[in-house]
Amino acid sequence: MSWLEALIIAIVEGITEFLPISSTGHMILTKEILHMQNSEFINLFIVNIQFGAILSVVVLYWKRFFKSLGFYYKLFVAVIPAGILGLLAGEYIDQLFEKAFIVACSLILGGIVLLFVDKWFTKADENQEITYPKAFMIGLFQVIAMIPGISRSAATIIGGMTQKLTRKNAAEFSFFLAVPTMFAASAYKLYKNYDALSIDNVGILLFGNAVAFIVALIAIRSFIQFLTKNGFRVFGWYRIGVGLVIILLIAAGKMSR
Repeated sequence: MSWLEALIIAIVEGITEFLPISSTGHMILTKEILHMQNSEFINLFIVNIQFGAILSVVVLYWKRFFKSLGFYYKLFVAVIPAGILGLLAGEYIDQLFEKAFIVACSLILGGIVLLFVDKWFTKADENQEITYPKAFMIGLFQVIAMIPGISRSAATIIGGMTQKLTRKNAAEFSFFLAVPTMFAASAYKLYKNYDALSIDNVGILLFGNAVAFIVALIAIRSFIQFLTKNGFRVFGWYRIGVGLVIILLIAAGKMSR
């Protein structure tokens, strides 16, 4: 992996991680466009730079992380479903990351859902408290996002809205939930693929995390403002468009299935 490839993928990660459009799907697509060959380090890089992105949440919302222990307990409850599935089916899920057609279908189906989400959940309560049962329900939605292309952000935000949270509050809880979820995923991937690191590529990995962190700082603020004002519809059409492009590329033999 070159420094330029690392820069491009990290920018894509920083922009898309907290948007409901699937960061993993976009990084897989970017990897294909750049004609990058699969390797242990590239797969490690794609997962691990999510750590840089989640640090932006800690920086932007640092006061919330010192609010109470109850905040952490609820995050722990919410992360349990994905943690269990990750341990039981982690290797199978990793194999799905290399299947562009699955990513395309997930993007399109998720996009269709986003076209109607704003109409489905109209009775949000600004003062709705996130209880332990609500946190667990949101965590169940996060499990769906383990399919590449679904988008962890989209799934958990919709999960929050099913619990009568506003779009803004659902999005913020989705950001908070990303911290333990992606930290665990990044740490586990690093542990499993430690042999893929070398003196030559450690610097590239650190560089990717730094770029993802800076870009995500900007993306989070912009997304909250846009989502509160405009809703999900534009993201739905975008997902459908990207999914169709991937299918066309596969059909034309320009991308592996």
